[in-house]
Amino acid sequence: MSASAVPSVPSVLFVCVHNAGRSQMAAAFLTRLGGDRVEVRSAGSAPADTVNPAVVEALAEVGIDISAEAPKVLTTEAVRASDVVITMGCGDACPYFPGKRYLDWQLDDPAGQGVDAVRPIRDRIEQRVRGLLADLGIEAAA
Repeated sequence: MSASAVPSVPSVLFVCVHNAGRSQMAAAFLTRLGGDRVEVRSAGSAPADTVNPAVVEALAEVGIDISAEAPKVLTTEAVRASDVVITMGCGDACPYFPGKRYLDWQLDDPAGQGVDAVRPIRDRIEQRVRGLLADLGIEAAA
């Protein structure tokens, strides 16, 4: 990197099939905890029409409002523009680009689950996001 280059913030893309649950929760936690020190995207290989209402409710319980979010389709441009790509059960539908850092988070799918089943998934995602921030050398916001 040349001396005149401005260091950019790391960019993270969360991908699951429907972009209605796990990837939305992960993006919401990373946005809250990483602030402007990280760029956050989420997408789905086959996006749903709406975000899972139980996911919206579970995040509202911890003070995060994603009621205005909508599932987004996964594009190769989003992958190309990201430093870290975290997949959550989308398998072969996730495009692969050499030089990107890929992580696969095995998490239960909250689709069709009530808020009681979503809470432990939410809490696991928050722990993983905190670990990711530490790996990126970014201190989590309080």
